[in-house]
Amino acid sequence: MRVKVLSRNPDDYVRETKLDLQRVPRNYDPALHPFEVAREYTRALNATKLERVFAKPFLSSLDGHRDGVNCMAKHPKSLSTVLSGACDGEVKIWNLTKRQCIRTIQAHEGFVRGMCARFCGTSFFTVGDDKTIKQWKMESPEYGEEEEPIHTILGKTVYTGIDHHWKEPVFATCGHQVDIWDEQRTSPKCSLTWGFDSISSVKFNPIETYLLGSCASDRNIVLYDMRKSTPLKKVILNMRTNTLCWNPMEAFIFTAANEDYNLYTFDMRFLESPVMVHMDHVSAVLDVDYSPTGKEFVSASFDKSIRIFPVDKGHSREVYHTKRMQHVITVKWTSDNKYILCGSDEMNIRLWKANASEKLGVLAPREKAAMNYNQKLKEKFQFHPQIRRIAQHRHLPKSIYCQIKEQRIMREARRRKELNRRKHSKPGSVPLVPERKKHIVAVVK
Repeated sequence: MRVKVLSRNPDDYVRETKLDLQRVPRNYDPALHPFEVAREYTRALNATKLERVFAKPFLSSLDGHRDGVNCMAKHPKSLSTVLSGACDGEVKIWNLTKRQCIRTIQAHEGFVRGMCARFCGTSFFTVGDDKTIKQWKMESPEYGEEEEPIHTILGKTVYTGIDHHWKEPVFATCGHQVDIWDEQRTSPKCSLTWGFDSISSVKFNPIETYLLGSCASDRNIVLYDMRKSTPLKKVILNMRTNTLCWNPMEAFIFTAANEDYNLYTFDMRFLESPVMVHMDHVSAVLDVDYSPTGKEFVSASFDKSIRIFPVDKGHSREVYHTKRMQHVITVKWTSDNKYILCGSDEMNIRLWKANASEKLGVLAPREKAAMNYNQKLKEKFQFHPQIRRIAQHRHLPKSIYCQIKEQRIMREARRRKELNRRKHSKPGSVPLVPERKKHIVAVVK
Protein backbone atom coordinates (compact mmCIF):
# COMPACT_ATOMS: atom_id res chain seq x y z
CA MET A 1 0.00 0.00 0.00
CA ARG A 2 1.41 3.43 -1.03
CA VAL A 3 0.54 6.50 0.99
CA LYS A 4 1.37 10.04 -0.25
CA VAL A 5 2.58 12.28 2.55
CA LEU A 6 3.46 15.96 2.60
CA SER A 7 7.05 16.39 3.66
CA ARG A 8 8.27 19.87 4.56
CA ASN A 9 11.68 20.86 5.79
CA PRO A 10 11.27 23.63 8.41
CA ASP A 11 14.62 25.14 7.33
CA ASP A 12 12.96 26.29 4.08
CA TYR A 13 10.34 28.53 5.67
CA VAL A 14 11.09 29.07 9.38
CA ARG A 15 13.10 32.15 10.34
CA GLU A 16 16.24 31.66 12.39
CA THR A 17 15.52 34.77 14.49
CA LYS A 18 12.67 37.21 14.82
CA LEU A 19 14.73 39.90 13.06
CA ASP A 20 15.07 37.89 9.85
CA LEU A 21 12.78 38.47 6.89
CA GLN A 22 9.95 36.00 6.36
CA ARG A 23 10.89 33.35 3.82
CA VAL A 24 8.40 33.22 0.97
CA PRO A 25 8.35 30.10 -1.21
CA ARG A 26 8.43 31.02 -4.88
CA ASN A 27 7.86 28.95 -7.97
CA TYR A 28 9.44 30.60 -11.01
CA ASP A 29 7.76 28.32 -13.56
CA PRO A 30 6.60 30.66 -16.41
CA ALA A 31 3.45 28.60 -16.85
CA LEU A 32 2.30 29.77 -13.43
CA HIS A 33 2.89 33.46 -14.28
CA PRO A 34 1.13 34.14 -17.59
CA PHE A 35 0.96 37.94 -17.08
CA GLU A 36 4.58 38.44 -16.04
CA VAL A 37 5.66 40.17 -19.29
CA ALA A 38 2.64 42.47 -19.30
CA ARG A 39 3.31 43.40 -15.68
CA GLU A 40 6.98 44.06 -16.38
CA TYR A 41 6.13 46.15 -19.44
CA THR A 42 3.83 48.39 -17.35
CA ARG A 43 6.57 48.79 -14.76
CA ALA A 44 9.13 49.64 -17.47
CA LEU A 45 6.74 52.22 -18.96
CA ASN A 46 6.20 53.82 -15.54
CA ALA A 47 9.94 53.81 -14.82
CA THR A 48 10.65 55.53 -18.16
CA LYS A 49 7.97 58.16 -17.51
CA LEU A 50 9.28 58.82 -14.00
CA GLU A 51 12.82 59.14 -15.37
CA ARG A 52 11.65 61.96 -17.62
CA VAL A 53 9.68 63.57 -14.77
CA PHE A 54 12.74 63.64 -12.49
CA ALA A 55 15.16 64.72 -15.24
CA LYS A 56 16.37 68.00 -13.73
CA PRO A 57 20.03 68.17 -14.79
CA PHE A 58 20.89 71.80 -13.98
CA LEU A 59 22.51 72.15 -10.54
CA SER A 60 24.01 75.62 -10.25
CA SER A 61 25.68 78.51 -11.99
CA LEU A 62 29.13 79.80 -10.96
CA ASP A 63 29.13 83.51 -11.71
CA GLY A 64 31.96 85.94 -11.07
CA HIS A 65 33.74 86.35 -14.40
CA ARG A 66 33.46 89.76 -16.06
CA ASP A 67 33.92 88.42 -19.59
CA GLY A 68 33.14 85.24 -21.55
CA VAL A 69 34.69 82.01 -20.20
CA ASN A 70 37.24 80.86 -22.78
CA CYS A 71 38.89 77.77 -21.22
CA MET A 72 38.71 75.46 -18.20
CA ALA A 73 40.96 72.90 -16.52
CA LYS A 74 40.34 70.14 -13.97
CA HIS A 75 42.51 69.59 -10.90
CA PRO A 76 44.16 66.16 -11.30
CA LYS A 77 43.98 65.29 -7.56
CA SER A 78 41.01 67.26 -6.17
CA LEU A 79 37.47 66.60 -7.41
CA SER A 80 36.11 69.82 -5.96
CA THR A 81 38.62 72.19 -7.63
CA VAL A 82 38.24 73.56 -11.13
CA LEU A 83 40.07 76.39 -12.92
CA SER A 84 38.65 78.77 -15.51
CA GLY A 85 40.12 81.46 -17.76
CA ALA A 86 38.19 84.36 -19.29
CA CYS A 87 38.48 86.63 -22.28
CA ASP A 88 39.69 89.55 -20.11
CA GLY A 89 42.82 87.65 -18.96
CA GLU A 90 41.37 86.71 -15.58
CA VAL A 91 41.83 83.21 -14.08
CA LYS A 92 39.55 81.96 -11.30
CA ILE A 93 39.84 78.87 -9.09
CA TRP A 94 36.49 77.47 -7.92
CA ASN A 95 35.44 75.21 -5.08
CA LEU A 96 32.59 73.08 -6.42
CA THR A 97 31.34 71.85 -3.04
CA LYS A 98 30.86 75.41 -1.79
CA ARG A 99 30.08 76.57 -5.36
CA GLN A 100 32.12 79.73 -4.96
CA CYS A 101 35.34 81.30 -6.25
CA ILE A 102 38.28 80.85 -3.86
CA ARG A 103 40.94 82.77 -5.81
CA THR A 104 41.20 85.27 -8.66
CA ILE A 105 44.35 86.04 -10.67
CA GLN A 106 44.83 88.69 -13.36
CA ALA A 107 47.01 86.37 -15.43
CA HIS A 108 47.25 87.92 -18.91
CA GLU A 109 46.48 90.95 -21.00
CA GLY A 110 43.83 89.94 -23.52
CA PHE A 111 42.33 86.44 -23.76
CA VAL A 112 43.43 83.46 -21.68
CA ARG A 113 43.83 81.09 -24.63
CA GLY A 114 44.53 77.87 -22.77
CA MET A 115 45.25 76.38 -19.36
CA CYS A 116 46.26 73.03 -17.88
CA ALA A 117 47.17 71.66 -14.45
CA ARG A 118 50.43 69.85 -13.71
CA PHE A 119 49.96 66.07 -13.22
CA CYS A 120 50.85 66.33 -9.49
CA GLY A 121 48.34 69.15 -8.88
CA THR A 122 50.83 71.58 -7.28
CA SER A 123 50.79 74.17 -10.06
CA PHE A 124 49.08 75.10 -13.32
CA PHE A 125 50.03 76.75 -16.61
CA THR A 126 48.25 79.45 -18.62
CA VAL A 127 48.88 80.95 -22.07
CA GLY A 128 47.41 84.17 -23.39
CA ASP A 129 47.28 86.78 -26.14
CA ASP A 130 50.27 88.59 -24.61
CA LYS A 131 52.64 85.87 -26.00
CA THR A 132 53.50 84.54 -22.52
CA ILE A 133 53.40 81.15 -20.80
CA LYS A 134 52.99 81.45 -17.04
CA GLN A 135 53.24 78.84 -14.30
CA TRP A 136 51.26 79.52 -11.11
CA LYS A 137 51.07 77.87 -7.70
CA MET A 138 47.82 76.02 -7.01
CA GLU A 139 47.77 77.23 -3.37
CA SER A 140 46.80 80.79 -2.55
CA PRO A 141 49.71 83.10 -1.57
CA GLU A 142 50.43 83.69 2.12
CA TYR A 143 49.08 86.80 3.87
CA GLY A 144 51.00 89.84 2.61
CA GLU A 145 52.52 87.90 -0.31
CA GLU A 146 51.89 89.18 -3.82
CA GLU A 147 50.14 87.10 -6.49
CA GLU A 148 52.99 86.35 -8.89
CA PRO A 149 53.74 83.45 -11.26
CA ILE A 150 56.51 80.94 -10.46
CA HIS A 151 57.87 81.18 -14.02
CA THR A 152 57.10 83.38 -17.02
CA ILE A 153 58.25 82.51 -20.54
CA LEU A 154 57.99 85.21 -23.19
CA GLY A 155 57.44 83.73 -26.65
CA LYS A 156 57.75 85.13 -30.16
CA THR A 157 54.17 84.42 -31.26
CA VAL A 158 50.72 84.13 -29.68
CA TYR A 159 50.05 80.72 -28.10
CA THR A 160 46.56 79.33 -28.69
CA GLY A 161 46.64 76.21 -26.51
CA ILE A 162 48.60 74.27 -23.90
CA ASP A 163 48.57 70.74 -22.48
CA HIS A 164 50.73 69.00 -19.90
CA HIS A 165 52.33 65.57 -20.14
CA TRP A 166 50.53 63.00 -17.91
CA LYS A 167 53.69 61.73 -16.15
CA GLU A 168 56.74 63.90 -16.87
CA PRO A 169 57.62 67.58 -16.29
CA VAL A 170 57.00 68.35 -19.97
CA PHE A 171 54.27 70.44 -21.60
CA ALA A 172 53.27 71.30 -25.16
CA THR A 173 52.01 74.61 -26.56
CA CYS A 174 50.57 75.39 -29.95
CA GLY A 175 50.23 78.51 -32.06
CA HIS A 176 52.39 79.02 -35.10
CA GLN A 177 53.80 75.51 -34.44
CA VAL A 178 53.72 72.80 -31.76
CA ASP A 179 56.48 73.34 -29.16
CA ILE A 180 57.53 70.76 -26.56
CA TRP A 181 58.91 72.43 -23.42
CA ASP A 182 60.81 71.21 -20.40
CA GLU A 183 59.60 72.94 -17.22
CA GLN A 184 63.17 73.93 -16.26
CA ARG A 185 64.04 75.62 -19.57
CA THR A 186 62.94 78.86 -21.19
CA SER A 187 63.30 77.62 -24.77
CA PRO A 188 61.45 74.66 -26.32
CA LYS A 189 63.09 71.18 -26.39
CA CYS A 190 61.78 70.69 -29.91
CA SER A 191 59.38 72.32 -32.37
CA LEU A 192 57.06 70.25 -34.56
CA THR A 193 55.42 71.62 -37.68
CA TRP A 194 53.64 70.28 -40.78
CA GLY A 195 52.04 72.98 -42.94
CA PHE A 196 51.96 76.72 -42.39
CA ASP A 197 48.65 77.53 -40.72
CA SER A 198 48.09 78.30 -37.06
CA ILE A 199 47.31 75.41 -34.71
CA SER A 200 44.29 75.85 -32.44
CA SER A 201 44.60 72.94 -30.01
CA VAL A 202 47.11 70.34 -28.79
CA LYS A 203 46.40 67.30 -26.56
CA PHE A 204 48.60 64.59 -25.01
CA ASN A 205 47.40 60.99 -25.10
CA PRO A 206 46.62 59.89 -21.50
CA ILE A 207 47.65 56.24 -22.10
CA GLU A 208 50.47 56.32 -24.68
CA THR A 209 51.79 59.51 -23.08
CA TYR A 210 54.42 60.29 -25.73
CA LEU A 211 51.72 60.71 -28.42
CA LEU A 212 50.01 64.02 -29.04
CA GLY A 213 47.44 65.32 -31.51
CA SER A 214 46.82 68.83 -32.80
CA CYS A 215 44.21 70.63 -34.90
CA ALA A 216 45.24 73.27 -37.43
CA SER A 217 43.15 75.90 -39.19
CA ASP A 218 44.04 74.41 -42.62
CA ARG A 219 41.56 71.57 -41.80
CA ASN A 220 44.28 69.15 -40.62
CA ILE A 221 44.43 66.85 -37.63
CA VAL A 222 48.12 66.02 -37.11
CA LEU A 223 49.51 63.28 -34.84
CA TYR A 224 53.03 63.53 -33.40
CA ASP A 225 55.38 61.20 -31.54
CA MET A 226 57.44 63.04 -28.92
CA ARG A 227 60.24 60.43 -29.04
CA LYS A 228 60.87 60.85 -32.78
CA SER A 229 60.45 64.66 -32.80
CA THR A 230 58.58 64.33 -36.09
CA PRO A 231 54.92 64.27 -37.15
CA LEU A 232 53.49 60.77 -37.67
CA LYS A 233 50.53 61.35 -39.99
CA LYS A 234 47.72 63.75 -40.67
CA VAL A 235 44.13 63.57 -41.87
CA ILE A 236 42.54 66.41 -43.86
CA LEU A 237 38.81 66.94 -43.42
CA ASN A 238 36.31 69.00 -45.41
CA MET A 239 36.12 71.69 -42.74
CA ARG A 240 38.25 72.92 -39.85
CA THR A 241 38.53 70.95 -36.59
CA ASN A 242 38.31 73.12 -33.47
CA THR A 243 39.66 70.69 -30.89
CA LEU A 244 40.16 67.01 -30.16
CA CYS A 245 40.07 64.79 -27.08
CA TRP A 246 41.68 61.38 -26.52
CA ASN A 247 39.69 58.49 -25.06
CA PRO A 248 41.09 57.87 -21.53
CA MET A 249 40.44 54.10 -21.78
CA GLU A 250 41.35 53.25 -25.39
CA ALA A 251 44.80 54.41 -26.43
CA PHE A 252 44.16 54.79 -30.17
CA ILE A 253 40.75 56.46 -30.12
CA PHE A 254 40.18 60.23 -30.26
CA THR A 255 37.18 62.43 -31.05
CA ALA A 256 37.42 65.65 -33.05
CA ALA A 257 34.96 68.56 -32.85
CA ASN A 258 34.40 70.02 -36.29
CA GLU A 259 33.02 73.21 -37.85
CA ASP A 260 30.59 71.19 -40.02
CA TYR A 261 28.33 70.57 -36.97
CA ASN A 262 29.61 66.98 -36.54
CA LEU A 263 32.03 65.14 -34.27
CA TYR A 264 34.29 62.43 -35.67
CA THR A 265 35.67 59.53 -33.63
CA PHE A 266 38.87 58.21 -35.22
CA ASP A 267 41.11 55.23 -34.65
CA MET A 268 44.60 56.69 -35.15
CA ARG A 269 45.74 53.47 -36.88
CA PHE A 270 43.05 53.75 -39.58
CA LEU A 271 42.50 57.42 -40.38
CA GLU A 272 41.00 56.69 -43.85
CA SER A 273 37.51 56.75 -42.35
CA PRO A 274 36.23 57.67 -38.89
CA VAL A 275 34.95 54.94 -36.56
CA MET A 276 31.77 56.98 -36.03
CA VAL A 277 30.24 60.26 -37.19
CA HIS A 278 28.22 61.91 -34.40
CA MET A 279 25.55 64.19 -35.86
CA ASP A 280 23.05 66.24 -33.86
CA HIS A 281 24.38 69.76 -33.37
CA VAL A 282 23.06 72.51 -35.63
CA SER A 283 26.11 74.78 -35.45
CA ALA A 284 29.90 74.50 -35.13
CA VAL A 285 31.13 72.22 -32.32
CA LEU A 286 33.63 74.17 -30.22
CA ASP A 287 34.78 71.74 -27.52
CA VAL A 288 34.65 68.07 -26.53
CA ASP A 289 35.62 66.15 -23.38
CA TYR A 290 35.49 62.43 -22.51
CA SER A 291 33.98 60.90 -19.40
CA PRO A 292 36.55 59.07 -17.21
CA THR A 293 34.96 55.73 -18.22
CA GLY A 294 35.67 56.40 -21.91
CA LYS A 295 32.15 55.26 -22.85
CA GLU A 296 30.66 58.73 -23.43
CA PHE A 297 31.74 62.25 -24.24
CA VAL A 298 30.20 65.69 -23.95
CA SER A 299 30.32 68.35 -26.67
CA ALA A 300 29.82 72.12 -26.55
CA SER A 301 28.46 73.98 -29.53
CA PHE A 302 27.88 77.45 -30.96
CA ASP A 303 24.15 76.55 -31.07
CA LYS A 304 23.91 77.32 -27.29
CA SER A 305 23.56 73.70 -26.18
CA ILE A 306 25.69 70.85 -24.88
CA ARG A 307 25.11 67.22 -25.86
CA ILE A 308 26.17 63.87 -24.40
CA PHE A 309 27.04 61.18 -26.96
CA PRO A 310 27.74 57.48 -26.37
CA VAL A 311 31.03 56.67 -28.15
CA ASP A 312 29.45 53.99 -30.33
CA LYS A 313 26.27 55.89 -31.31
CA GLY A 314 25.77 58.47 -34.03
CA HIS A 315 23.19 60.50 -32.10
CA SER A 316 23.22 62.09 -28.66
CA ARG A 317 21.47 60.55 -25.68
CA GLU A 318 21.01 63.91 -23.93
CA VAL A 319 20.87 67.63 -24.73
CA TYR A 320 21.19 70.42 -22.13
CA HIS A 321 20.22 74.06 -22.69
CA THR A 322 18.87 77.03 -20.74
CA LYS A 323 17.24 80.27 -21.83
CA ARG A 324 20.17 82.35 -20.62
CA MET A 325 23.01 80.17 -21.89
CA GLN A 326 24.71 81.62 -24.98
CA HIS A 327 27.41 80.08 -27.22
CA VAL A 328 29.13 77.36 -25.19
CA ILE A 329 32.89 77.68 -25.67
CA THR A 330 34.35 75.13 -23.26
CA VAL A 331 33.14 71.97 -21.52
CA LYS A 332 34.60 69.51 -18.98
CA TRP A 333 33.43 66.16 -17.56
CA THR A 334 34.44 65.82 -13.89
CA SER A 335 36.76 62.99 -12.82
CA ASP A 336 34.11 61.23 -10.70
CA ASN A 337 31.90 60.76 -13.79
CA LYS A 338 28.93 62.50 -12.09
CA TYR A 339 28.97 66.12 -13.30
CA ILE A 340 29.55 68.25 -16.37
CA LEU A 341 30.86 71.83 -16.35
CA CYS A 342 30.38 74.21 -19.25
CA GLY A 343 31.64 77.75 -19.75
CA SER A 344 29.83 80.08 -22.10
CA ASP A 345 29.85 83.52 -23.69
CA GLU A 346 27.71 85.19 -21.04
CA MET A 347 30.35 84.91 -18.29
CA ASN A 348 28.87 81.90 -16.44
CA ILE A 349 30.09 78.40 -15.65
CA ARG A 350 27.21 75.95 -15.28
CA LEU A 351 27.21 72.71 -13.34
CA TRP A 352 25.06 69.85 -14.71
CA LYS A 353 24.40 66.25 -13.74
CA ALA A 354 25.88 63.75 -16.19
CA ASN A 355 22.80 61.57 -15.69
CA ALA A 356 19.82 63.95 -15.74
CA SER A 357 17.45 61.95 -13.51
CA GLU A 358 20.04 60.64 -11.04
CA LYS A 359 19.21 61.17 -7.37
CA LEU A 360 22.11 62.86 -5.55
CA GLY A 361 23.02 61.99 -1.97
CA VAL A 362 22.96 58.75 -0.01
CA LEU A 363 20.61 56.02 -1.28
CA ALA A 364 18.93 53.50 0.99
CA PRO A 365 19.51 49.83 0.03
CA ARG A 366 15.86 49.48 -1.04
CA GLU A 367 16.16 52.59 -3.23
CA LYS A 368 19.30 51.17 -4.84
CA ALA A 369 17.60 47.83 -5.50
CA ALA A 370 14.52 49.54 -6.98
CA MET A 371 16.71 51.72 -9.24
CA ASN A 372 18.69 48.71 -10.49
CA TYR A 373 15.48 46.78 -11.14
CA ASN A 374 13.95 49.70 -13.05
CA GLN A 375 17.15 50.12 -15.05
CA LYS A 376 17.08 46.46 -16.11
CA LEU A 377 13.40 46.75 -17.06
CA LYS A 378 14.12 49.84 -19.20
CA GLU A 379 16.94 48.00 -20.94
CA LYS A 380 14.71 44.97 -21.56
CA PHE A 381 11.92 46.99 -23.19
CA GLN A 382 14.02 49.84 -24.65
CA PHE A 383 13.07 49.06 -28.27
CA HIS A 384 9.33 48.98 -27.66
CA PRO A 385 7.88 51.93 -29.66
CA GLN A 386 6.02 53.55 -26.77
CA ILE A 387 8.93 53.35 -24.31
CA ARG A 388 11.44 54.39 -26.96
CA ARG A 389 9.38 57.46 -27.87
CA ILE A 390 9.13 58.62 -24.24
CA ALA A 391 12.81 57.93 -23.48
CA GLN A 392 14.09 59.76 -26.58
CA HIS A 393 11.83 62.81 -26.52
CA ARG A 394 13.59 66.08 -25.61
CA HIS A 395 12.17 69.57 -25.49
CA LEU A 396 14.37 71.83 -27.62
CA PRO A 397 14.57 75.61 -28.05
CA LYS A 398 12.62 76.78 -31.10
CA SER A 399 15.76 77.88 -32.98
CA ILE A 400 17.43 74.45 -32.64
CA TYR A 401 14.18 72.61 -33.42
CA CYS A 402 13.64 74.59 -36.64
CA GLN A 403 17.27 74.19 -37.73
CA ILE A 404 17.11 70.41 -37.21
CA LYS A 405 13.97 70.28 -39.34
CA GLU A 406 15.59 72.41 -42.05
CA GLN A 407 18.75 70.28 -42.09
CA ARG A 408 16.67 67.11 -42.36
CA ILE A 409 14.95 68.54 -45.47
CA MET A 410 18.32 69.54 -46.97
CA ARG A 411 19.84 66.12 -46.27
CA GLU A 412 16.85 64.40 -47.83
CA ALA A 413 17.09 66.64 -50.92
CA ARG A 414 20.80 65.81 -51.31
CA ARG A 415 20.08 62.10 -51.01
CA ARG A 416 17.26 62.31 -53.57
CA LYS A 417 19.48 64.25 -55.98
CA GLU A 418 22.24 61.66 -55.67
CA LEU A 419 19.77 58.80 -56.27
CA ASN A 420 18.39 60.53 -59.37
CA ARG A 421 21.87 61.19 -60.70
CA ARG A 422 22.83 57.54 -60.17
CA LYS A 423 19.59 56.36 -61.79
CA HIS A 424 20.15 58.43 -64.96
CA SER A 425 23.90 57.80 -65.31
CA LYS A 426 25.90 54.94 -66.74
CA PRO A 427 26.08 52.09 -64.19
CA GLY A 428 29.15 52.53 -61.96
CA SER A 429 29.91 56.12 -63.03
CA VAL A 430 28.44 57.64 -59.82
CA PRO A 431 30.09 55.71 -56.97
CA LEU A 432 28.30 55.00 -53.70
CA VAL A 433 30.29 56.90 -51.02
CA PRO A 434 29.51 55.86 -47.41
CA GLU A 435 28.63 58.66 -44.95
CA ARG A 436 31.83 58.09 -42.96
CA LYS A 437 34.08 58.69 -45.96
CA LYS A 438 32.26 61.75 -47.31
CA HIS A 439 33.98 64.15 -44.91
CA ILE A 440 37.58 62.94 -45.34
CA VAL A 441 39.67 64.65 -48.04
CA ALA A 442 42.99 62.80 -47.64
CA VAL A 443 45.32 61.02 -45.24
CA VAL A 444 49.02 61.95 -45.45
CA LYS A 445 51.68 59.75 -43.82
